Amino acid sequence: MAEAAQSRVQTAIKDFINTVDRQKLRGLERNMHLCAAECCGDMDRTVEDVHRCVEKCQGPTQSAQQYVQSELERFQDMLQRCVLQCQDEVKDKVGPNTPESDIRRYRGEFETCAIACCDKNVAKLPSLLEKVKSTFDSSL
Repeated sequence: MAEAAQSRVQTAIKDFINTVDRQKLRGLERNMHLCAAECCGDMDRTVEDVHRCVEKCQGPTQSAQQYVQSELERFQDMLQRCVLQCQDEVKDKVGPNTPESDIRRYRGEFETCAIACCDKNVAKLPSLLEKVKSTFDSSL
């Protein structure tokens, strides 16, 4: 059951990344390559000038990719904190003399809590996607 929740998270993140790539990043990457090709097409430029020009072309794409990466890291941190909280709640219930039957029940409680964390955080991805798109639209 926990594997299914983990799979849902991975699929949702993959879908998020693919959507951002198709709708926002790919256009930036295309423009970056076209800009870099223009830099290389000017035969009067020095090597240093071409490198500076290409680096300038890469700036917006790199910034956008870093932004998406930081948002995904923040998402994964929230999910991890939620699961760790579940783990802490169960650990507080277990002592050195806890019967095996209680330990099994606590494992079930942990799994239920962790699955709820996955589902809760996956449900946040659509609004995160809108936030990312909005940020791209307003700043890039």
